[in-house]
Amino acid sequence: MEIKELTQLIEAVSASDLTGLRYEEGGMKLHLTKKQEKIQVAAVPAEPEAVSKTEPEAPVKDAGANAVTSPLVGTFYAAPSEDAEPFVAVGDQVKKGQTLAIIEAMKLMNEIESEYDGVVEEICVSNGQTVEYGQELFRIR
Repeated sequence: MEIKELTQLIEAVSASDLTGLRYEEGGMKLHLTKKQEKIQVAAVPAEPEAVSKTEPEAPVKDAGANAVTSPLVGTFYAAPSEDAEPFVAVGDQVKKGQTLAIIEAMKLMNEIESEYDGVVEEICVSNGQTVEYGQELFRIR
């Protein structure tokens, strides 16, 4: 990708409602994210509902568990294809850099890798679910 094309891509993402984009071509990887004040404000009311639903379990889950969050908006896939086994399941041992899932955004498949070594404690989203930037996908202890 040339500088002119890269600049056009950055401008297109900046002008759009997207909050993130990952692009891979050949050996080049590009990851763009942006934060818009109005998006952050819109996300604030949604979180208390999610917290209140899991509030009884929250103290147990938060003790020593690490969250893996979505780096972009897209569709969450737990397996590489419809008929394949999921990348990971609750209770699986994972290593840092291991693929946990895929998020499809703009017909691009983006692998979500573990940021931690540990055991998958919880998978927070369902296969095929639309996820938001920063949304918790996995909890790893």
